[in-house]
Amino acid sequence: MKLEVVTIGTELLLGQILDTNAVDLGRELAAAGVEIVRRTSVADRPEMIRAVVAEALDRTGFVITTGGLGPTRDDMTKKEVAAIFNKPLVLNAVVLQSLEERFRRLGRTMPAVNRTQAEVPAGATVLPNPRGTAPGLWVEADGRVVVMLPGVPSEMRGLLAEEVFPRLVVRGGTAGIVVRSRTIRTTGIAESALAERVGEIEDEIAPLTLAYLPSVDGVDLRVTAWRLREADAERRLGTAAAQLRERAGEHVYGEEKTDLAAAILDLLRARTVRLAVAESCTGGLLGARITAVPGSSDVFVGGVVAYDDKVKRELLGVSQTLLERHGAVSEEVVSAMVAGAQQRFGVDAALAVTGIAGPGGGTKEKPVGTVWLAARSGQETRVVKRVFPGDRAEVRARSAQAVLDLLRRLIGKISS
Repeated sequence: MKLEVVTIGTELLLGQILDTNAVDLGRELAAAGVEIVRRTSVADRPEMIRAVVAEALDRTGFVITTGGLGPTRDDMTKKEVAAIFNKPLVLNAVVLQSLEERFRRLGRTMPAVNRTQAEVPAGATVLPNPRGTAPGLWVEADGRVVVMLPGVPSEMRGLLAEEVFPRLVVRGGTAGIVVRSRTIRTTGIAESALAERVGEIEDEIAPLTLAYLPSVDGVDLRVTAWRLREADAERRLGTAAAQLRERAGEHVYGEEKTDLAAAILDLLRARTVRLAVAESCTGGLLGARITAVPGSSDVFVGGVVAYDDKVKRELLGVSQTLLERHGAVSEEVVSAMVAGAQQRFGVDAALAVTGIAGPGGGTKEKPVGTVWLAARSGQETRVVKRVFPGDRAEVRARSAQAVLDLLRRLIGKISS
Protein backbone atom coordinates (compact mmCIF):
# COMPACT_ATOMS: atom_id res chain seq x y z
CA MET A 1 0.00 0.00 0.00
CA LYS A 2 1.21 3.48 -0.90
CA LEU A 3 -0.08 6.76 0.43
CA GLU A 4 0.77 10.40 1.00
CA VAL A 5 0.93 12.36 4.24
CA VAL A 6 -0.14 15.98 4.61
CA THR A 7 0.69 17.77 7.87
CA ILE A 8 -1.32 20.95 8.35
CA GLY A 9 -0.36 24.00 10.39
CA THR A 10 1.20 27.37 9.71
CA GLU A 11 3.37 26.89 12.80
CA LEU A 12 5.11 23.97 11.06
CA LEU A 13 6.14 26.13 8.13
CA LEU A 14 7.32 28.94 10.39
CA GLY A 15 9.50 26.53 12.33
CA GLN A 16 7.73 27.35 15.57
CA ILE A 17 7.25 23.65 16.34
CA LEU A 18 8.89 20.51 15.00
CA ASP A 19 6.77 18.30 12.78
CA THR A 20 7.06 15.22 14.98
CA ASN A 21 3.82 13.83 13.55
CA ALA A 22 5.46 13.39 10.16
CA VAL A 23 8.37 11.55 11.78
CA ASP A 24 6.08 9.27 13.77
CA LEU A 25 3.88 8.53 10.77
CA GLY A 26 6.89 7.67 8.62
CA ARG A 27 8.32 5.27 11.17
CA GLU A 28 5.08 3.61 12.22
CA LEU A 29 3.59 3.25 8.75
CA ALA A 30 6.83 1.78 7.41
CA ALA A 31 6.83 -0.78 10.20
CA ALA A 32 3.32 -1.74 9.15
CA GLY A 33 4.36 -2.29 5.54
CA VAL A 34 2.86 0.95 4.22
CA GLU A 35 5.02 3.12 1.98
CA ILE A 36 4.78 6.91 2.19
CA VAL A 37 5.62 8.18 -1.29
CA ARG A 38 5.33 11.89 -0.52
CA ARG A 39 5.00 14.12 2.51
CA THR A 40 3.76 17.70 2.38
CA SER A 41 3.31 20.44 4.96
CA VAL A 42 0.80 23.20 4.32
CA ALA A 43 -0.35 26.35 6.09
CA ASP A 44 -3.78 26.85 7.67
CA ARG A 45 -5.23 28.31 4.48
CA PRO A 46 -8.35 26.70 3.01
CA GLU A 47 -7.44 26.94 -0.67
CA MET A 48 -4.00 25.47 -0.01
CA ILE A 49 -5.31 22.60 2.11
CA ARG A 50 -7.86 21.69 -0.53
CA ALA A 51 -5.33 21.86 -3.37
CA VAL A 52 -2.64 19.80 -1.62
CA VAL A 53 -5.03 17.06 -0.48
CA ALA A 54 -6.73 16.88 -3.88
CA GLU A 55 -3.43 16.59 -5.71
CA ALA A 56 -2.26 13.87 -3.33
CA LEU A 57 -5.48 11.95 -3.90
CA ASP A 58 -4.98 12.18 -7.66
CA ARG A 59 -1.53 10.61 -7.29
CA THR A 60 -2.13 7.79 -4.82
CA GLY A 61 -5.82 7.75 -3.91
CA PHE A 62 -4.97 7.56 -0.20
CA VAL A 63 -4.00 10.45 2.08
CA ILE A 64 -3.45 10.82 5.82
CA THR A 65 -3.63 14.33 7.24
CA THR A 66 -2.74 15.64 10.68
CA GLY A 67 -3.89 18.91 12.19
CA GLY A 68 -6.71 21.34 11.58
CA LEU A 69 -9.42 19.44 13.47
CA GLY A 70 -9.72 21.79 16.46
CA PRO A 71 -12.61 24.11 17.29
CA THR A 72 -11.12 27.44 16.22
CA ARG A 73 -11.41 29.38 12.97
CA ASP A 74 -8.00 28.24 11.71
CA ASP A 75 -9.05 24.57 11.99
CA MET A 76 -10.48 23.91 8.58
CA THR A 77 -9.19 20.53 7.41
CA LYS A 78 -12.45 18.59 7.51
CA LYS A 79 -14.37 21.37 5.78
CA GLU A 80 -11.95 21.34 2.85
CA VAL A 81 -11.77 17.55 2.66
CA ALA A 82 -15.57 17.39 2.71
CA ALA A 83 -15.64 19.81 -0.21
CA ILE A 84 -13.24 17.61 -2.19
CA PHE A 85 -15.67 14.69 -1.77
CA ASN A 86 -18.71 16.93 -2.34
CA LYS A 87 -20.06 16.00 1.08
CA PRO A 88 -21.78 18.36 3.53
CA LEU A 89 -20.75 18.62 7.16
CA VAL A 90 -23.44 17.18 9.41
CA LEU A 91 -23.79 17.15 13.19
CA ASN A 92 -22.96 13.74 14.65
CA ALA A 93 -25.03 13.21 17.80
CA VAL A 94 -22.73 10.51 19.18
CA VAL A 95 -19.67 12.73 18.87
CA LEU A 96 -21.53 15.66 20.40
CA GLN A 97 -22.62 13.57 23.37
CA SER A 98 -19.07 12.32 23.85
CA LEU A 99 -17.77 15.89 23.84
CA GLU A 100 -20.34 17.06 26.37
CA GLU A 101 -19.57 14.13 28.67
CA ARG A 102 -15.86 14.82 28.45
CA PHE A 103 -16.32 18.40 29.63
CA ARG A 104 -18.67 17.27 32.39
CA ARG A 105 -16.05 14.86 33.70
CA LEU A 106 -13.64 17.77 33.84
CA GLY A 107 -16.19 19.81 35.78
CA ARG A 108 -16.51 22.37 33.00
CA THR A 109 -19.19 23.62 30.67
CA MET A 110 -18.45 22.87 27.03
CA PRO A 111 -17.80 26.10 25.09
CA ALA A 112 -20.15 26.58 22.17
CA VAL A 113 -17.21 26.63 19.78
CA ASN A 114 -16.43 22.98 20.54
CA ARG A 115 -19.77 21.98 19.02
CA THR A 116 -18.15 22.35 15.60
CA GLN A 117 -15.95 19.35 16.43
CA ALA A 118 -19.06 17.18 16.30
CA GLU A 119 -19.63 18.16 12.67
CA VAL A 120 -18.32 15.50 10.30
CA PRO A 121 -18.48 14.92 6.53
CA ALA A 122 -21.63 13.01 5.65
CA GLY A 123 -20.92 9.27 5.57
CA ALA A 124 -17.53 9.58 7.27
CA THR A 125 -16.38 6.96 9.75
CA VAL A 126 -15.67 8.55 13.11
CA LEU A 127 -12.47 7.38 14.81
CA PRO A 128 -13.07 7.88 18.56
CA ASN A 129 -10.37 9.88 20.32
CA PRO A 130 -10.33 9.22 24.09
CA ARG A 131 -7.34 11.52 24.54
CA GLY A 132 -8.84 14.73 23.21
CA THR A 133 -11.84 16.53 21.82
CA ALA A 134 -11.13 16.10 18.10
CA PRO A 135 -12.15 12.69 16.71
CA GLY A 136 -10.31 11.23 13.77
CA LEU A 137 -12.24 10.85 10.53
CA TRP A 138 -12.07 8.29 7.72
CA VAL A 139 -13.68 9.55 4.49
CA GLU A 140 -13.91 7.19 1.55
CA ALA A 141 -15.63 7.37 -1.82
CA ASP A 142 -14.97 6.02 -5.31
CA GLY A 143 -11.88 4.14 -4.14
CA ARG A 144 -10.29 7.25 -2.67
CA VAL A 145 -9.57 7.69 1.05
CA VAL A 146 -8.63 10.58 3.31
CA VAL A 147 -7.87 9.82 6.96
CA MET A 148 -7.88 12.94 9.13
CA LEU A 149 -6.03 12.76 12.45
CA PRO A 150 -5.58 15.40 15.17
CA GLY A 151 -2.39 17.43 15.28
CA VAL A 152 -1.69 16.78 18.96
CA PRO A 153 1.09 14.14 18.78
CA SER A 154 -0.18 11.87 21.57
CA GLU A 155 -3.69 11.89 20.12
CA MET A 156 -2.39 11.23 16.62
CA ARG A 157 -0.28 8.28 17.74
CA GLY A 158 -3.13 6.76 19.72
CA LEU A 159 -5.57 6.92 16.82
CA LEU A 160 -2.96 5.62 14.40
CA ALA A 161 -2.34 2.52 16.49
CA GLU A 162 -5.89 1.84 17.66
CA GLU A 163 -8.06 2.89 14.73
CA VAL A 164 -6.03 3.34 11.55
CA PHE A 165 -3.62 0.40 11.53
CA PRO A 166 -6.33 -2.28 11.89
CA ARG A 167 -8.19 -0.80 8.92
CA LEU A 168 -5.03 -0.53 6.83
CA VAL A 169 -4.18 -4.20 7.40
CA VAL A 170 -7.65 -5.29 6.29
CA ARG A 171 -7.69 -2.92 3.34
CA GLY A 172 -4.20 -3.49 2.01
CA GLY A 173 -3.52 -7.08 2.94
CA THR A 174 -0.26 -5.98 4.55
CA ALA A 175 -0.18 -8.65 7.25
CA GLY A 176 3.29 -10.20 7.28
CA ILE A 177 4.68 -7.65 4.81
CA VAL A 178 6.93 -5.07 6.45
CA VAL A 179 9.16 -2.11 5.79
CA ARG A 180 12.00 -2.40 8.29
CA SER A 181 15.20 -0.47 8.87
CA ARG A 182 18.35 -1.00 10.88
CA THR A 183 20.78 1.75 11.79
CA ILE A 184 24.52 1.49 12.39
CA ARG A 185 25.89 4.47 14.33
CA THR A 186 29.35 5.83 13.56
CA THR A 187 31.32 8.82 14.79
CA GLY A 188 34.72 10.39 14.23
CA ILE A 189 34.63 9.99 10.45
CA ALA A 190 33.26 12.27 7.73
CA GLU A 191 30.45 11.12 5.47
CA SER A 192 32.64 11.04 2.36
CA ALA A 193 35.40 9.09 4.10
CA LEU A 194 32.85 6.65 5.49
CA ALA A 195 31.39 6.16 2.02
CA GLU A 196 34.85 5.26 0.74
CA ARG A 197 35.28 2.67 3.49
CA VAL A 198 31.86 1.16 2.92
CA GLY A 199 32.36 1.06 -0.82
CA GLU A 200 29.77 0.17 -3.44
CA ILE A 201 27.78 -2.17 -1.25
CA GLU A 202 24.35 -1.37 -2.66
CA ASP A 203 24.40 -4.14 -5.28
CA GLU A 204 25.44 -6.67 -2.65
CA ILE A 205 22.59 -5.88 -0.28
CA ALA A 206 19.84 -5.37 -2.89
CA PRO A 207 16.83 -5.22 -2.68
CA LEU A 208 17.74 -3.42 0.56
CA THR A 209 18.69 0.25 0.29
CA LEU A 210 21.38 2.23 2.14
CA ALA A 211 21.24 5.83 3.33
CA TYR A 212 23.92 8.01 4.94
CA LEU A 213 22.51 10.24 7.68
CA PRO A 214 25.06 12.82 8.92
CA SER A 215 24.53 14.86 12.10
CA VAL A 216 26.61 16.56 14.79
CA ASP A 217 26.93 13.16 16.48
CA GLY A 218 28.42 11.44 13.45
CA VAL A 219 27.05 9.54 10.45
CA ASP A 220 24.34 6.92 10.77
CA LEU A 221 24.14 4.15 8.18
CA ARG A 222 20.51 3.19 7.71
CA VAL A 223 19.72 0.08 5.71
CA THR A 224 16.08 -0.53 4.79
CA ALA A 225 14.10 -3.54 3.62
CA TRP A 226 11.05 -2.54 1.60
CA ARG A 227 7.88 -4.63 1.58
CA LEU A 228 9.41 -8.00 2.35
CA ARG A 229 8.14 -10.84 4.47
CA GLU A 230 9.15 -10.20 8.05
CA ALA A 231 11.49 -13.16 8.40
CA ASP A 232 13.20 -12.40 5.09
CA ALA A 233 13.55 -8.73 5.98
CA GLU A 234 15.13 -9.48 9.35
CA ARG A 235 17.54 -12.01 7.85
CA ARG A 236 18.68 -9.64 5.12
CA LEU A 237 18.98 -6.71 7.54
CA GLY A 238 21.10 -8.76 9.90
CA THR A 239 23.49 -9.72 7.11
CA ALA A 240 23.73 -6.16 5.77
CA ALA A 241 24.26 -4.70 9.24
CA ALA A 242 27.14 -7.11 9.86
CA GLN A 243 28.74 -6.09 6.56
CA LEU A 244 28.42 -2.40 7.39
CA ARG A 245 29.85 -2.85 10.88
CA GLU A 246 32.85 -4.68 9.46
CA ARG A 247 33.54 -2.04 6.82
CA ALA A 248 33.00 0.97 9.11
CA GLY A 249 35.26 -0.71 11.66
CA GLU A 250 36.42 1.24 14.69
CA HIS A 251 34.08 4.14 13.95
CA VAL A 252 31.01 2.09 14.91
CA TYR A 253 29.78 2.65 18.46
CA GLY A 254 26.34 1.07 18.36
CA GLU A 255 23.09 0.46 16.55
CA GLU A 256 19.63 2.00 16.41
CA LYS A 257 19.23 4.71 19.07
CA THR A 258 22.42 3.94 21.00
CA ASP A 259 23.73 7.04 22.73
CA LEU A 260 27.51 7.32 22.91
CA ALA A 261 27.40 8.59 26.49
CA ALA A 262 25.39 5.52 27.52
CA ALA A 263 27.83 3.26 25.70
CA ILE A 264 30.77 4.89 27.53
CA LEU A 265 29.05 4.46 30.89
CA ASP A 266 28.49 0.78 30.15
CA LEU A 267 32.17 0.33 29.31
CA LEU A 268 33.27 2.06 32.52
CA ARG A 269 30.70 0.25 34.65
CA ALA A 270 31.96 -3.11 33.41
CA ARG A 271 35.44 -2.11 34.55
CA THR A 272 34.20 -0.58 37.84
CA VAL A 273 35.79 2.71 36.75
CA ARG A 274 34.41 6.10 37.77
CA LEU A 275 34.46 9.22 35.62
CA ALA A 276 34.85 12.99 36.05
CA VAL A 277 34.96 15.83 33.53
CA ALA A 278 36.49 19.28 33.11
CA GLU A 279 34.82 21.58 30.61
CA SER A 280 35.51 25.00 29.22
CA CYS A 281 33.82 25.77 25.88
CA THR A 282 31.13 23.10 26.33
CA GLY A 283 29.99 24.83 29.52
CA GLY A 284 28.40 21.80 31.16
CA LEU A 285 27.06 20.18 28.00
CA LEU A 286 29.33 17.17 28.43
CA GLY A 287 28.13 16.59 31.98
CA ALA A 288 24.55 17.01 30.80
CA ARG A 289 25.06 14.36 28.11
CA ILE A 290 26.34 11.94 30.72
CA THR A 291 23.74 12.62 33.42
CA ALA A 292 20.90 12.36 30.89
CA VAL A 293 21.55 8.60 30.93
CA PRO A 294 19.58 6.77 33.63
CA GLY A 295 21.88 5.12 36.15
CA SER A 296 24.83 7.39 35.35
CA SER A 297 25.34 8.16 39.05
CA ASP A 298 27.04 4.83 39.66
CA VAL A 299 29.83 5.85 37.25
CA PHE A 300 29.84 9.63 36.96
CA VAL A 301 31.22 11.50 39.97
CA GLY A 302 30.99 15.12 38.82
CA GLY A 303 32.69 17.85 36.88
CA VAL A 304 34.13 21.33 36.80
CA VAL A 305 32.96 23.98 34.35
CA ALA A 306 36.25 25.87 34.14
CA TYR A 307 35.19 28.70 31.88
CA ASP A 308 37.45 31.31 33.46
CA ASP A 309 41.19 30.78 33.70
CA LYS A 310 41.00 31.39 37.44
CA VAL A 311 38.82 28.30 37.79
CA LYS A 312 41.27 26.32 35.70
CA ARG A 313 44.04 27.36 38.04
CA GLU A 314 42.30 27.04 41.39
CA LEU A 315 40.13 23.95 40.86
CA LEU A 316 42.09 21.99 38.27
CA GLY A 317 45.66 22.98 39.11
CA VAL A 318 46.46 24.40 35.66
CA SER A 319 49.52 26.59 36.11
CA GLN A 320 49.57 30.25 35.18
CA THR A 321 52.75 29.60 33.24
CA LEU A 322 50.95 27.14 30.92
CA LEU A 323 48.07 29.53 30.38
CA GLU A 324 50.36 32.45 29.56
CA ARG A 325 52.75 30.47 27.38
CA HIS A 326 50.27 28.37 25.40
CA GLY A 327 46.86 29.93 25.92
CA ALA A 328 43.73 28.33 27.34
CA VAL A 329 43.02 26.57 24.04
CA SER A 330 46.06 24.36 23.76
CA GLU A 331 47.33 20.83 24.10
CA GLU A 332 49.24 21.68 27.24
CA VAL A 333 46.27 23.22 29.04
CA VAL A 334 43.76 20.50 28.14
CA SER A 335 46.28 17.89 29.32
CA ALA A 336 46.59 19.70 32.63
CA MET A 337 42.81 20.02 32.88
CA VAL A 338 42.17 16.30 32.44
CA ALA A 339 44.90 15.39 34.93
CA GLY A 340 43.50 17.95 37.37
CA ALA A 341 39.96 16.54 37.05
CA GLN A 342 41.22 13.03 37.69
CA GLN A 343 43.11 14.13 40.78
CA ARG A 344 40.44 16.50 42.11
CA PHE A 345 37.72 13.83 42.01
CA GLY A 346 39.91 10.84 42.78
CA VAL A 347 38.77 8.81 39.78
CA ASP A 348 40.40 6.50 37.26
CA ALA A 349 38.93 8.15 34.14
CA ALA A 350 38.50 11.79 33.16
CA LEU A 351 37.64 13.96 30.18
CA ALA A 352 38.51 17.57 29.36
CA VAL A 353 37.49 20.06 26.67
CA THR A 354 38.72 23.55 25.84
CA GLY A 355 38.10 25.49 22.65
CA ILE A 356 36.67 28.42 20.75
CA ALA A 357 32.98 27.86 20.06
CA GLY A 358 32.42 31.27 18.45
CA PRO A 359 31.05 33.22 16.84
CA GLY A 360 33.90 35.49 18.04
CA GLY A 361 37.24 34.87 19.69
CA GLY A 362 39.00 33.16 16.81
CA THR A 363 42.42 34.06 15.42
CA LYS A 364 44.40 33.05 12.36
CA GLU A 365 46.28 30.46 14.42
CA LYS A 366 43.22 29.34 16.35
CA PRO A 367 40.09 29.89 14.23
CA VAL A 368 36.56 29.52 15.53
CA GLY A 369 35.83 25.83 15.93
CA THR A 370 39.29 24.97 17.24
CA VAL A 371 38.92 22.53 20.12
CA TRP A 372 41.39 20.50 22.18
CA LEU A 373 40.07 17.28 23.68
CA ALA A 374 41.64 15.03 26.28
CA ALA A 375 40.76 11.63 27.75
CA ARG A 376 42.60 9.97 30.60
CA SER A 377 42.36 6.41 31.87
CA GLY A 378 44.68 5.40 34.67
CA GLN A 379 48.05 6.92 33.82
CA GLU A 380 47.40 7.10 30.07
CA THR A 381 46.27 10.32 28.42
CA ARG A 382 45.17 10.83 24.85
CA VAL A 383 44.87 14.34 23.40
CA VAL A 384 43.59 15.45 19.99
CA LYS A 385 42.92 18.74 18.25
CA ARG A 386 39.85 19.25 16.11
CA VAL A 387 38.53 22.17 14.08
CA PHE A 388 34.78 21.72 13.92
CA PRO A 389 32.43 23.37 11.41
CA GLY A 390 29.09 24.95 12.29
CA ASP A 391 27.70 27.55 14.62
CA ARG A 392 28.31 27.83 18.37
CA ALA A 393 25.76 25.17 19.29
CA GLU A 394 27.12 22.74 16.71
CA VAL A 395 30.74 23.22 17.79
CA ARG A 396 29.81 22.55 21.40
CA ALA A 397 27.73 19.48 20.51
CA ARG A 398 30.45 18.07 18.25
CA SER A 399 33.02 18.65 21.00
CA ALA A 400 31.02 16.71 23.58
CA GLN A 401 30.51 13.81 21.19
CA ALA A 402 34.15 13.79 20.11
CA VAL A 403 35.62 13.71 23.61
CA LEU A 404 33.30 10.85 24.58
CA ASP A 405 34.51 9.01 21.50
CA LEU A 406 38.11 9.76 22.46
CA LEU A 407 37.60 7.94 25.76
CA ARG A 408 35.90 5.04 23.97
CA ARG A 409 38.91 4.68 21.72
CA LEU A 410 41.37 5.04 24.59
CA ILE A 411 39.67 2.32 26.62
CA GLY A 412 39.42 0.06 23.57
CA LYS A 413 42.98 0.88 22.43
CA ILE A 414 41.60 2.12 19.12
CA SER A 415 43.56 4.68 17.12
CA SER A 416 42.12 8.17 16.98
